[in-house]
Amino acid sequence: MKNKIIFKEGIPTLIIVLLLTIIFYLITPLLSILGIGLIIFVLYFFRDPKRVIVKDEEIILSPADGIVTNIEEVEEEKFIKQSAIRISIFMSPVDVHINRSPIPGVVDYIEYKKGKFKYPKKPENQLINEKNYIGIKNNKIKILIVQIAGVMARRIINWTTENQKVEMGDKIGMIKFSSGTQIYLPKETEILIKEGDRVVSGITHIGRY
Repeated sequence: MKNKIIFKEGIPTLIIVLLLTIIFYLITPLLSILGIGLIIFVLYFFRDPKRVIVKDEEIILSPADGIVTNIEEVEEEKFIKQSAIRISIFMSPVDVHINRSPIPGVVDYIEYKKGKFKYPKKPENQLINEKNYIGIKNNKIKILIVQIAGVMARRIINWTTENQKVEMGDKIGMIKFSSGTQIYLPKETEILIKEGDRVVSGITHIGRY
């Protein structure tokens, strides 16, 4: 998915906003300013900035842009199936919402789970919100990425399929509007970030194995 045009994902939203702008203008031209503001926001949200991925197979890259809200040791029973370190990242509406592969490897596990649409920054809501799981492995490590929907984010997009080969920094999906992303790492992973840090997908080194 290296050449995915993220704008395509925003076309339905952009059409709705354009129609609203026309309606606003017909009501009163002054209201169309609000519609123009919404158009600018939608175009900004669906941006896909070019990123230079520095590949180092001992490094784990961030899967998302945003703020690290929580780092804790948990039991991961879906894919890693052992004690793991869970890193939670909150993505605000102004962050780039593309998810990228933190490691090179093969997509070995995908599961979509329906749920609620609550504020994703709260740890308790991350457990009950709608989410999509993507497990990636190589001959050194297995990791699990969880895309989590939020209050505004009502659509999780997954660009991967099982047995698909991915490289470090490849685009693997996105979540529309504010949302959250979690990554589970084996507990022996050396963590290079801390809670409160801002991370950038495909750029920030979050761990070493």
